[in-house]
Amino acid sequence: DSDDRTRIIFPLVKAFCEKCFKADDAVLASLSYQYGKLCHGLSGSFTEEQRVWFLEFFKKLCILGIHHENGHCENQAYPLELEKKYESVRKNCAYNFPAMVLFADPKCFLSELYSTFSSLCHDPEISVRRTSASGFHEVVQLLGPNVHYIHKELIALLQDDSLEVLDALMNNLQETLELATSRGEGAASENKVNIPDLIQALTAAEQKAATSLKWRIHEKVLQRYSCLPRVISGDQIYFRFLQRMFTITTTNNVLPVQRESARTLCVFLRYNRKQEQRQEIISKLVEQLGQGRSYWNRLRYLDLCEIAMEIFSKSYFCKYFLIPALELVNDPVANVRYKLCHMLPKLKSTIKLPSDKHLLQQLEFCVRKLLCREKDKDVMAIVRKTVLELDKMDITEPYQKRHEKDLLDQKKEKEENLLLEMEQLERQQSEGKLTNEKHSDKKRRDSKPGLSVPKNMSGSTSGATVSTPAGKEIKKAKLARSRSLSSHPTTPKMVNSDKTIKVKESGNGPRSGKSALLPINDDIIRSHHFSAVSSSSSSVPVLIRSNTISTVEHRSNSSKDTQSRKLTMQRKSSSFGMQAGRE
Repeated sequence: DSDDRTRIIFPLVKAFCEKCFKADDAVLASLSYQYGKLCHGLSGSFTEEQRVWFLEFFKKLCILGIHHENGHCENQAYPLELEKKYESVRKNCAYNFPAMVLFADPKCFLSELYSTFSSLCHDPEISVRRTSASGFHEVVQLLGPNVHYIHKELIALLQDDSLEVLDALMNNLQETLELATSRGEGAASENKVNIPDLIQALTAAEQKAATSLKWRIHEKVLQRYSCLPRVISGDQIYFRFLQRMFTITTTNNVLPVQRESARTLCVFLRYNRKQEQRQEIISKLVEQLGQGRSYWNRLRYLDLCEIAMEIFSKSYFCKYFLIPALELVNDPVANVRYKLCHMLPKLKSTIKLPSDKHLLQQLEFCVRKLLCREKDKDVMAIVRKTVLELDKMDITEPYQKRHEKDLLDQKKEKEENLLLEMEQLERQQSEGKLTNEKHSDKKRRDSKPGLSVPKNMSGSTSGATVSTPAGKEIKKAKLARSRSLSSHPTTPKMVNSDKTIKVKESGNGPRSGKSALLPINDDIIRSHHFSAVSSSSSSVPVLIRSNTISTVEHRSNSSKDTQSRKLTMQRKSSSFGMQAGRE
């Protein structure tokens, strides 16, 4: 029972571990290999103190034989045999690390096990780092939303100098990246996985594999990178990875690497949401592969067509890839024509009738051209064999198999149409945002000159302190203009700029009998409109009129000629009466 485990089993296990650790016995390697299973089996009976002891003992095993200096792990000077034993112990600890994360509780990972895991990922021995890379996806899965804790270790393993470590990490790269990017979303920015650093590390890893002579590792890297559309955005893939895949497809001389890069390139095209980018890459593929100068590139275009038939729908393949492939029937190299003849049944299977009837006619025309003009005996033999296969295609294939293929093609076509709809929706949203921004800018620009008019009005009404004669004349003209506008209602006839109003202009001297014709232009009407719309529109004209009358009366009282004043007032009243009668 649990009491026996606590009182009997635990002291025995503890004494055994301490004896193995002090005596440097060969049993220590076996103990480190079984340590995770041992702790996990006894975890239900441990007290907190016992759990802490087993955890601390595991930490000692993880750094056995190395010391840390300036943040780097270095081997201590031991005999070669002892170094090998310590290396195997740390390797076993790296193997058991996911079990120890479960034993210590993933919530306590940062405080209890992060430094140990970082030490294992930066261990000076390649075998230890390779084992840590092999189990990295399990640690990511256990950490859950706290996966950002080990983001630096993921970057370090991707940028490791050893290709063995990169090879081990590539085995479960898709699961690792999906969990790291989907769960590393916290409230704060520091809780999120740094995507730019991850992209840079992935790019460096591929280039390192490309420059090495181990083409199988390079092939595996390219194959695993097909999961990137689920992890990062389409623009990042286009600028950092898609162009690189295109370069490998068109220039690499290792056939498996070239085919794998072509497959990954097709996957990137499949999930790219920008039509301009898709058409650009496809046109480059047709130009540099399908119509390339080297027959090797033209052969690779036919390989690309085989891959595209698996990834894209039939309609998409026929729209972009089929016609350049059929044009290779005129290729001067017999190997290219031979491969084309071998692919003709697959190409025919992508044609859907009756919508693609013209494509079927073109394919049949290619077959007739080969039968009539072909001179190479190997190509002629494969043409005759292919003709028989083309005749038997609809008969020999079972209905169930054809039905399954049709359902799969419908699913692909539906997904492609959905991606097109999403692309159009995103484009409409972006155009709508641009239109709204332009509209708001236009409103802002239109509102600026309107707001400047009241300022001019306030400036004209408050400019009573002008001391020059010209300023006084301008002030008198504005006052007379305000009086005429406030004493008569605004009618459509007043808007006409050809109409003029006679206003008496009082001078500075005794002779004030001068009159001027003042045109009613747009500025006067606009100023009157803003004064009428404002909240104090009813009071402003009255105040201006009273001030004008008081000014005229004050100046008429100071005048010596009273008779001229009476005649002037009579003329003004008669002119106002005549104008009111016209209105």
